[in-house]
Amino acid sequence: MADLTHTLLDHDNLKLVLDNLKLGIIAHTTNRIITVFNKEAERITGYLKEEVIGKDCHMVFQEPFCGGKCSFCDGPPDFPFDTKEYPLNIITKDGSARQLEMTVSAIISHDNVFKGVLASFKDVTESFNLSLKAETLSSFAGIIGKDKTMQDIFRQIRDVAMYNYPVHVSGDTGTGKERVAYAIHDISSYGNGAFVPVNCGALPEGIVESELFGHVKGAFSGAIKERKGRFELAHKGTLFLDEVADLPLKTQVKLLRFLQEGSFEKVGGEKKVSVDVRIISATNKNLKAEVLAGNFREDLYYRLNVIPIHLPPLRQRKNDIPLLAAHFLKEAEKESKNGVPQLAEETLDVMLDYHWPGNVRELKNVIQFSVVRSRGNKILPSDLPMEITENKIFSVKTANTPPAPEILTAKGKLDIESVKTAIKKTGGNKSKAAKVLGVGRATLYRFLARNEELKTYADQF
Repeated sequence: MADLTHTLLDHDNLKLVLDNLKLGIIAHTTNRIITVFNKEAERITGYLKEEVIGKDCHMVFQEPFCGGKCSFCDGPPDFPFDTKEYPLNIITKDGSARQLEMTVSAIISHDNVFKGVLASFKDVTESFNLSLKAETLSSFAGIIGKDKTMQDIFRQIRDVAMYNYPVHVSGDTGTGKERVAYAIHDISSYGNGAFVPVNCGALPEGIVESELFGHVKGAFSGAIKERKGRFELAHKGTLFLDEVADLPLKTQVKLLRFLQEGSFEKVGGEKKVSVDVRIISATNKNLKAEVLAGNFREDLYYRLNVIPIHLPPLRQRKNDIPLLAAHFLKEAEKESKNGVPQLAEETLDVMLDYHWPGNVRELKNVIQFSVVRSRGNKILPSDLPMEITENKIFSVKTANTPPAPEILTAKGKLDIESVKTAIKKTGGNKSKAAKVLGVGRATLYRFLARNEELKTYADQF
């Protein structure tokens, strides 16, 4: 340790220079003993120099300060040791979460002997939050939504990404569970690692254990060589267990053991394999009901469901349909050489009246179908799939049957007071409010989307 300190601080004034930097500086030896910790590092982490100098990095911060990315968690790196830059999430001494940008380099002595690691870092939490705020106006990490429920989910994603706790995402088919899982992975400390999705329901029962945990040579007929499973492939990254409720009970036991011990044995093997993996699971089933039915282990349920996130079906956030439709039209435009038609207002009205059993995935398919089918510059109701236009539960407003407005708005345009009156009169029923105002539902939804205070007023009913 003294040798490393001498290598770094061979000038008396270097310590003063380090303490005046606007970057946090931390250095440790090859056995992770901290030797340098400047004033800015104290400010960012909340730890005093006296609390960390001479101590093991892992012991001080309860886990690798670097998030396991400075190469020493798995032993010294191979040379040449390149300087590495990456984002990092830490928990400070007072328990708050901070976002950092860190640069890590090797410390080499004058006689070319490897001595340890030097890391510089800066706190980017505020700028991260500002960019997050700007992004969540309409989307977050590729997930589209202005609806209040989606904004709450965006905040959950950001908050849970700071911690390596198991997350369980529930929701109907097509609501975007894998997108949420990837968003958590992408902004977490595991974001530089692999994101490995596996559909548990699509794996035959006879090979599911081998697929997840791998097998050794000769483990079964056809196992001609050792094979890594999804857990090993996701090392230092995230394993996404989609449709986890479909796992056989035998495999559930092995998954539970991994969550308890952090290690597993390959099929046919006896050696313990340890991996550092973040686990995110998902299902479109009621997992608690599966426990009560005896199909899913209760102890595994509680292990996986530490942080639950529920995605609402599209029919419960119809405010987002115009936004999602516009997004999918933009995607379609990228693939088209001649541009794409836009949605006619009466078409959007029909879409807002539909119940969307396939959720966001179905909406994307409908947009793609309609773009191909349309022959003009507008997508008409007749361009929609038959199951939407022939939905007999709802009525469709056409150009030949305009509604008789009960509330006249100034110059035929909507204004806040008129909309408030209509919403109050109809008890918050937006479909009825649109008829009262003499406009299509799409027009009302767009007006509400542009007026956050009014939208909040409408949502309270």
